[in-house]
Amino acid sequence: MSILSRTPLNALRAIEAVARTGSLGRAGDELGVTLGAVSQQLRKAEEALDVVLFERRPAGLVPTAALKRMLPHLEIAFRHLADAVSAATRDQEGVLTITAAPDFASRWLVPRLSRFTQAHPQVELHFVSTAAILDLARDDIDLGVRMGRGGWPNVAAELLIGQAIFPACTPALAARLATPADLAHVPVLRDNGVMVGWSDWFAGIGAPLPSGLAGPAFTDPLLGFEAALAGQGVILTVDFLAADALADGRLVRPFPQRVTVGVGYWFVTSPAKAHSRKVRLFHDWLAGEIAATAAAFAD
Repeated sequence: MSILSRTPLNALRAIEAVARTGSLGRAGDELGVTLGAVSQQLRKAEEALDVVLFERRPAGLVPTAALKRMLPHLEIAFRHLADAVSAATRDQEGVLTITAAPDFASRWLVPRLSRFTQAHPQVELHFVSTAAILDLARDDIDLGVRMGRGGWPNVAAELLIGQAIFPACTPALAARLATPADLAHVPVLRDNGVMVGWSDWFAGIGAPLPSGLAGPAFTDPLLGFEAALAGQGVILTVDFLAADALADGRLVRPFPQRVTVGVGYWFVTSPAKAHSRKVRLFHDWLAGEIAATAAAFAD
């Protein structure tokens, strides 16, 4: 009998869940079994493998060196199993689950979705709106649209379009700005969660960061954008978040300089789902919409 045959799959699931969550109770909640059942699975696995997997300490269970060598392989194996089940069943459901950051989803993506649903009424869209980087296999997400520099592990990622940063504000506030140095005399809105900031824009245009640059700070980019629309300050934004507000005149660019900072929007999915028909349908539609919006920003 092979060693894999002697080790129950449920025991391997319990090992991975306990190591990841750090708790028998949390692992049991995830697996839908009792704490005692998880403990029993661990005992069976240790007996079958003839190795100690966890050190029992007052603070909890600590993976041994043997388990640390084993864990990366378990994680990959369960990810592949999830992808296999997904490939076999989820296309039949006609449901496409997408994750995207709330600012991108609300400011650009959602207003355009009716065109996708009209073209593909057989695909039902579900959204998970979060700025968190979700595990596309474990969280049962078909695809994501992420802004960043790429390099995420365990996903197939395709750069859709690079983005440039620039100031934007209401026309009334723009009338008070003749040069970038004038930003020191008006409220400047700051987003505490972004990868780039005002210092990056000033460096990109070859100008010193003005002393006294100040204004409200937001942890939610949507709130900062709403403040800009209300005329409460100048926001540093990117093409796709400001596209519609610039197009209808609610916001304007007080200065022509746009600075490329190495970030962009990426289409991401698990490798197993990358060739799913519904994923490719959304990819092709999204690429067309992005091209149409990008044309408005061509210099």
